[in-house]
Amino acid sequence: MDVFYKASAVTRCSDIIPFYDNGRFKPFYLKRWPPGYQGTDADPGWRLLESDDLVHFEEYPTGIVGATGCVINVDGMYHMFYCTLTPEAQIIHHATSTDLRKWEKHPEDSFRPDDHYYAMSDWRDAFVFFNEEERKWWMLVCAAQKKAPTKRNGCIGLCVSDDLKHWEYRPPFYAPCFQQSALECPDLFRMGDWYYLLYSCATEKFQTYYRMSRSMNGPWIAPPVDSFDGRAYYAAKTAFDGEKRYLFAWSPAKEYNTLQFNPQFYPGKDYNAWDHGGTMVVHQLLQREDGTLCVTLPETVGAAFAYEKKMPFKPLQGEWRQKEESYLCLSPYGYGCALLGSIPEVCRLEMKVRFTERPVQFGVAAEVDETFSEGYYFSFQPARQRVEWKSPIHMYEQGAIRLPCEVELERPVHLEADREYRLTLIHQRDLMVLYFGNEIALCTRKFDFSARKFGLFVENGQVEFSQVRLTLTESEE
Repeated sequence: MDVFYKASAVTRCSDIIPFYDNGRFKPFYLKRWPPGYQGTDADPGWRLLESDDLVHFEEYPTGIVGATGCVINVDGMYHMFYCTLTPEAQIIHHATSTDLRKWEKHPEDSFRPDDHYYAMSDWRDAFVFFNEEERKWWMLVCAAQKKAPTKRNGCIGLCVSDDLKHWEYRPPFYAPCFQQSALECPDLFRMGDWYYLLYSCATEKFQTYYRMSRSMNGPWIAPPVDSFDGRAYYAAKTAFDGEKRYLFAWSPAKEYNTLQFNPQFYPGKDYNAWDHGGTMVVHQLLQREDGTLCVTLPETVGAAFAYEKKMPFKPLQGEWRQKEESYLCLSPYGYGCALLGSIPEVCRLEMKVRFTERPVQFGVAAEVDETFSEGYYFSFQPARQRVEWKSPIHMYEQGAIRLPCEVELERPVHLEADREYRLTLIHQRDLMVLYFGNEIALCTRKFDFSARKFGLFVENGQVEFSQVRLTLTESEE
């Protein structure tokens, strides 16, 4: 049983539009088929999902074809704001429904950028909410400033309405003048004494960012770590169930080599460019005492892994001391590594880790064999205060020559000696999601190796891996 949603082997989830209503999660998403797909079942557009636990989903068509927006409930009537994209213009549209499945379009309510505050190039991803202070509806829009001083004109636009039909243009809600692309998929919410503004950018780091403020009117502060995940987690938006807030986004696949980056001599897919769309992944948002945000595994997703599977332990190199489910590696002057068990298609590997002094690196390997060479590595590096994802394309000379960067994916993480951290790794076929210490998440993809083993490794240090457990969503009996 999968825990991250993807409708089929062929289709992909693009932008998620989170929504919680009447006790159920009801996110929408944009359904995509592969480039050039010729099947008669291709029916792109908005899809409605319904779930009680963020694991089991039911899917329904909506008849709406368009790009991202939002859905709100006003006195039992649902209002959808979506957009259409053409080379000439991007247009925001309005539709209503009484059941979230059948929608009536209102073409008379459609509108474009005003060409005064906002350029015609970007006008999409509407996010609508009721501003209690002003007693009006506010719409945040992915936009571009018309009169920005440079090409760094990406902004979040603002329109205001009394009736959800007629919209007044106002100056940008947020215009930091640092991105050359529009600030996509805006989201705004309050948690405690803080307001949070989310947006995504498809240039530079290609991530979802957040800003925080004591007032909805700003100023908007960039926290020291201003993102939730890495490159493989995009267009994140939130939903609140009355107690907890969740972050919904898609983790892109690497199926189609659309940029022809994969060299002819390499038969796999790990070299491929990131696709648009993939699998829906949901994180739970947590708020620290200083107001900054972090993410963790949702409890209902974790609860889906109810069946424990015993794993063998096989040291390969270095000095290892084993005690029940605890493995201590002492490798102060070299590399220590050990194999755990074979990797089921869907599973959760969890453990506690503690290091002394400052090892060069330590972590968890996936899809490695007895040589402990080609595989996938989550490498924790205390000196650099980060966790780095390393795939097999970095493990041989041609890959190192061809790749223009040292690091594929990474997340900043605070690492202290003699402190215990909990590590959770969710594996679902070609997708892996790492959670560490209720602080960070790192989504990534793997394609070229499967049906191998988990492993542990330590370079120049001493690390204890304790309470190591592997659990499944289904019994193997």
